[in-house]
Amino acid sequence: MGYLGSRFSSVLPTYDPAPNPFKLLASVNQKQWMFFLIAFFAWTWDAFDFFTVSLTVSDLATQFHKTNADITWGITLVLMFRSVGAITFGIASDRYGRKWPFVINNLLFIVLELGTGFTQTYQQFLAVRALFGIAMGGLYGNVAATALEDAPEAARGILSGMMQQGYAFGYLLATVFSRGLVNTTSHGWRPLFWFGACPPILLIVFRLMLPETDAYIERVAMRAELDSVGKVFITEGKVAMKKHWLLLIYMVLLMAGFNFMSHGSQDLYPTMLTNQYNFSANKVTVTQVVANLGAMLGGTTVGYSSQIFGRRFCIIAMCVLGGSLLYPYTYVSNTGVIAAAFFEQFCVQGAWGVIPIHLMELSPPAFRTFVVGTSYQLGNLVSSASSTIEATIGEQFPLAPKISGSKVTKRYQYGKVICIFLGCVFAYNLLLTFLGPENRGRSMRVFDDDDIEDVKGHHHAVMEGNLEEVPTNRIRKNGAVELVENV
Repeated sequence: MGYLGSRFSSVLPTYDPAPNPFKLLASVNQKQWMFFLIAFFAWTWDAFDFFTVSLTVSDLATQFHKTNADITWGITLVLMFRSVGAITFGIASDRYGRKWPFVINNLLFIVLELGTGFTQTYQQFLAVRALFGIAMGGLYGNVAATALEDAPEAARGILSGMMQQGYAFGYLLATVFSRGLVNTTSHGWRPLFWFGACPPILLIVFRLMLPETDAYIERVAMRAELDSVGKVFITEGKVAMKKHWLLLIYMVLLMAGFNFMSHGSQDLYPTMLTNQYNFSANKVTVTQVVANLGAMLGGTTVGYSSQIFGRRFCIIAMCVLGGSLLYPYTYVSNTGVIAAAFFEQFCVQGAWGVIPIHLMELSPPAFRTFVVGTSYQLGNLVSSASSTIEATIGEQFPLAPKISGSKVTKRYQYGKVICIFLGCVFAYNLLLTFLGPENRGRSMRVFDDDDIEDVKGHHHAVMEGNLEEVPTNRIRKNGAVELVENV
């Protein structure tokens, strides 16, 4: 009861002094900016590659002689298999560093995005997208850690919001390039996927030019001081699971709600505009571009605000405001919907702007990449059928078909389903955020890790065959960490 009671007082805005955002950005040094930029651009292209399917649903359905609902299984499979990539690449990134798992991730992007562009059957399409989901799932935890774990504490909120909006920026780029590359050549939708395979080459080169983060280097120094790096890594995993299992479950549930919110508001939205409201391709492009500008503004603004008012308060505020905008977002049938789309995505991605740093601050430090990435992608797994659910239910509410010559296009009330679906999702996220914890301002450095004492005690108990814990002093020296035992 004490914890529940504290949820009311702890969620109230803290009204911390509002720092000048430009001074915050100026406090980030050159190496930290390079880490941020590689993370931002990688996350941007991750989103681009994901939305290539969302923006070509109708073309893919025509190509493979399937319904729109059938094609959305290509989206669902990506979301489902992303958790496999998050676990695999998350463990690799926490054990072996951020650089090489990132490089391997992007090599897979190149191969599988090209492969999608060459698929000839529906079964091939689904198989390649499933494999693509594994590669895609390994990126988020890696880039969040790369961008934020070395950043100045005061600048984390605004950097979190900016990094997360790589997702919206990728969606915007996908919208623009799909207009320029889809159905403008004899290859139909395929050039969009072929083009998507190119920028990861530049990302690989960029990442190879950068070192590991200071936080990871310190972690390796600590592990080597205790014993072999691999043994201590395993011990850290045991301690993290024993102490933080309930928190990990909470983070997965929270990310399920957030992924329902983003995919439920975006994946089927272009289809709603074209199918239900008869928007032309140009009108859809304009609407999506404006919506994503709102998303980028919202993520950056709310991420920055979370450093002043608190992480949970800002998320809850966005859920309330986003819920109030659902009717115009889904029921306005003319170009006036563009304004609703701007503000709705401001709220959706505003809440998301808090998430990278919120998850980083909640995560066990030794497994930051694994926990952030896996909680995010397991949430994606839970929400993986969101677009299929909306498309399938929407087809239960048919409208008069659109007849153009001999071609008859079935139409459905997708807007009604999206509105009701998102209303439930906003309420869920609001409640779960209200009930959850917050660790705003938590140090990312290894010598401030509360789990180190338990790791050392467990490690010595195993080595000595008893449960006696050896006390440890932590000393900062020459940019690394030395652990000195008191005998």
